[in-house]
Amino acid sequence: MALWLRDLTLALDDDESRLLLETASRLGVNPAELKDFRVVRRSLDARKKARILRVYTVEFFVVDEVGLLRKNHADKQLELRPLPDDVSLPRLPKPARVLVVGMGPAGLFAAKRLAEAGAQVTLIDRGRPVEQRVRDVESFWSTGQLNLTSNVQFGEGGAGTFSDGKLTTRLNHPLRQSVLDTLVAFGAPESILIEARPHVGTDRLRKVVIGFREYLSSLGVELRFESCLTDIDLHDERISGGICNDSEHLPADALVLAPGHSARDTYLMLERRGVRLDAKGFAIGVRVEHPSELINRIQFGRFANELPAADYALRYNDPETGRGVYSFCMCPGGEVINAASEPDGLVVNGMSRSARRSAFSNSALVVSVNPQDWGGTTLGGMAFQQKWERLAFQAGGGGFAAPAQNLLAFAGRGHGPLLSSCRPAVVETDLSQVLPEFVSEGLRRALPHFERQMRGFMTAEAVLIGVETRTSAPLRITRGDDGASLSHPGLFPAGEGAGYAGGIMSAALDGLRTAEQVVKSLQNWSVA
Repeated sequence: MALWLRDLTLALDDDESRLLLETASRLGVNPAELKDFRVVRRSLDARKKARILRVYTVEFFVVDEVGLLRKNHADKQLELRPLPDDVSLPRLPKPARVLVVGMGPAGLFAAKRLAEAGAQVTLIDRGRPVEQRVRDVESFWSTGQLNLTSNVQFGEGGAGTFSDGKLTTRLNHPLRQSVLDTLVAFGAPESILIEARPHVGTDRLRKVVIGFREYLSSLGVELRFESCLTDIDLHDERISGGICNDSEHLPADALVLAPGHSARDTYLMLERRGVRLDAKGFAIGVRVEHPSELINRIQFGRFANELPAADYALRYNDPETGRGVYSFCMCPGGEVINAASEPDGLVVNGMSRSARRSAFSNSALVVSVNPQDWGGTTLGGMAFQQKWERLAFQAGGGGFAAPAQNLLAFAGRGHGPLLSSCRPAVVETDLSQVLPEFVSEGLRRALPHFERQMRGFMTAEAVLIGVETRTSAPLRITRGDDGASLSHPGLFPAGEGAGYAGGIMSAALDGLRTAEQVVKSLQNWSVA
């Protein structure tokens, strides 16, 4: 058993080597008694701008655990922690064929875990390998020429490949450490193992994806790019495989479906085939972009130049509508990106590189949307998203220039320049014309509250860029407690596109969980 001690603090100019002495002093022991001492969590406490602190959790071992705990029984931050269990899956009694659809985090981690359990895995994605995909996306941002199958939404690595690469999650999952260890093994920085808010950065994440691909290939996984699932096959009312590119049958004993939240043609196919789908709420709004120096100064005061790019989280519950208005997917030192995947629609997102050194910082500002807003139909949320994306496309002139408006102008409090990192361009627009009225008004009511939370947030230096509509999937591919579709045995929905995750870490964890359920299902099925 290991001991953890939380809430150790150091000043910004203190060396981390002091932690051992601080821990020993706090517990009343000789430093030599603390074996295998290491930092397991590191965060920043910037609530008091005049005295920003680094906050640590440390792990160590001692000979007499019970005695140390008894001696420090009043210290609620000291606890005994069990060592992690073996996270390997039992191997399948005989080979089984599993088709995994989607090379985002859920699909990649599901394929890895299934292959390690002895399954014969075929992993497909409609897009291209990440090296080609990056070139396709850069070409789009430069020229406005969109590749419909290789873009920010589709391709190896999933939509998270063009993001900040955040690995935070509210889930306290036993496999979280396994996900982090895997990412580090494939090229992510070791700092993600201890940072309270770990991130990889889009540039480093691309290298991780390549490392992931090479490992999957070494396990015998068959990876197929530019291969889109266009239908499913059934035998005796159970999934027997998938149809790829309208022509090729890929036989499978189980199908893991991790399509991503933008696979709208897949949603249409599933509805046509009678797969159980349920409408789900999400959120829509805009990206807000500030100079990163300004955000750093607001958050860190006089220490702004001594610390990494600052992030923030804002929330307002609108009493007039009952809707939540909040920041989402904040990208310190990043850029606003055009994340379109359809020829007549425009959607934006945020992205940061690992160093987070861009001159801008951005975040989504979004308002919650409920199925009642589109009549509650299963695919109505998707149509709702498309409506506003098409209006945004038209407002930008039809060439993938993003509609944008100075924040003060949007709020009716002044005007200012229209400076943005978004490519290929931004076009000045009244954003009220490309958002539902309740979203525009919700944002306007929330902005003064955000200003009180972060003095200086409402400034002529800030720009709003629209529209942000794909915060999460607009529906759920409903599954039971066994992980399988309620309507189609052998179909295992997973990840963000299936409606069960929200971000890289939670999608990876859901992929692992789904793989475990597939193995259990195949073991039972093979015995039967």
